[in-house]
Amino acid sequence: MARQPSVLAPTAASLPDTFRIPSPTTHLIKALSKLSRPSLISLVIQWLEEKNLSSCRPYLLSDESKSQDQDDETNPYTPAESVEELRVIYEDFQDQKGGKREIIDRILEGDWRHGLTLRQLAMADMRFIEEHPSSHRWTVLRIDANGAAASQDPSDIQSTEDDATVLPPFQASSFLRAMQREISPLVKAHYHVHRFHSLPLTLVRILAIDSPYQIPRQSPSTLTDTSRLIYLAFPDSTPFIYSSLVSTPSSKKGYSTDVRTLRRIINDAVPKALSRPQRRYRLTSTSLAAKSLHTLLTLRGPWRTNSANGAFTVFTDAVAETGPLEPRLSTAAPFRDANTRIASKDTDNASVNDKENRDISYIKKQKRPVQEPRTNTQSLKKRKQVIISRFGTSGDPNRGLSSFDSTPKSIHDTSTLQNQPALPQITPNPALDRLQIHLQDPPTLEPDPSPPQNVISLTFSGSDVVAGLRQLAELGMVDPTRMPSWMTGEEGVSTAVIRGGVMVPQ
Repeated sequence: MARQPSVLAPTAASLPDTFRIPSPTTHLIKALSKLSRPSLISLVIQWLEEKNLSSCRPYLLSDESKSQDQDDETNPYTPAESVEELRVIYEDFQDQKGGKREIIDRILEGDWRHGLTLRQLAMADMRFIEEHPSSHRWTVLRIDANGAAASQDPSDIQSTEDDATVLPPFQASSFLRAMQREISPLVKAHYHVHRFHSLPLTLVRILAIDSPYQIPRQSPSTLTDTSRLIYLAFPDSTPFIYSSLVSTPSSKKGYSTDVRTLRRIINDAVPKALSRPQRRYRLTSTSLAAKSLHTLLTLRGPWRTNSANGAFTVFTDAVAETGPLEPRLSTAAPFRDANTRIASKDTDNASVNDKENRDISYIKKQKRPVQEPRTNTQSLKKRKQVIISRFGTSGDPNRGLSSFDSTPKSIHDTSTLQNQPALPQITPNPALDRLQIHLQDPPTLEPDPSPPQNVISLTFSGSDVVAGLRQLAELGMVDPTRMPSWMTGEEGVSTAVIRGGVMVPQ
């Protein structure tokens, strides 16, 4: 009896976690090389846990007997007999010194010579993002209720406001099922959910490829193309989503669906997956993009969703004892920055020393320091008060001592310190190191009775732009009284359109 030909039928299901990528794929080496040696060993031990064996199963000695590959005989890595033996091997690597190249070679050529699964690759990417929270650029999107308040009766305004304040319930399994239902006819995707250990957010990794109805068979390089990756970060108890488009679209030809189209399909499906019957949501831009997840959580996280930045930081950071709505006057001293407190302390110490040396002033005549004019001192004091009222604690270098170590250090012998070579001075990164000014409109030489309104873009760059603008105000180069709120960090945005000195919605 003749054998009937098999039929390949595409399905709308998502890509399984057990789908393997061949180990010689170049991107696998790059993905594992981004991790450090301790992190790589810890990741392999996590693969070998009982709950992950179904999707991260290694190549064991029992698999070698079933395999007919002749390369197994010349392979330098002998397969382990059991998972426990393999786990002991990698635990011993933790106590040994060496490079990470030997670990990568053993993974791809030995213990996982048959390839890594999509879940293993996703776990490696998540491990890298957790170690480097500033490795990608994130855009903040706000979740708003999709309701037409203008067409409702006045009696329904209260219900609309209640709907706007209710956050959509986020459950990873329900969200992924809804996403799959929305994009399955157009895109085939792989999903992976990761809960951050150091930050209060959940990260969803989505790998989007072409639909099998268009291309039944795709090369392994398609599954490792970083331009097809989209990360969605869901902070806890916040109406915001952080979206990351990892890289620029791939320049490879032959894709039936453009990469930008795949991304647009994913982005359009996110609010639909969060919606539920009788409650619809939409995503709106917040004009905030940054590479640091810590910065996004500070500006658009569970602690600062009410835009308590800039001058309001004196209340959120508990610097001021009473709030702005306190009906009774405060009996405490007004807030002063650390420089003012240090200066007053030095003045008190100087007055005490002058009192002690008053009796022997006739023995040695000292030069009096040249005193600054009283007007300059008053203007400097007034400028500091204005800066405190505009910036609050934002950009204050005296409150950013996260690396300060208060542990007492032992005092060594003076001769020992003299024999030691002098340590090089490390110059910190400037808070504001570059200002780019671009004239968007071409200049016109023809006379015009009405002056043209040209569009100019200003780009401030540095490690802490708000702190840099505060330093410019302290030096007197910027007038703090005329600075808009988006320059003092009060608006909490990274991009804005300014017309007439006022930020307008884009």
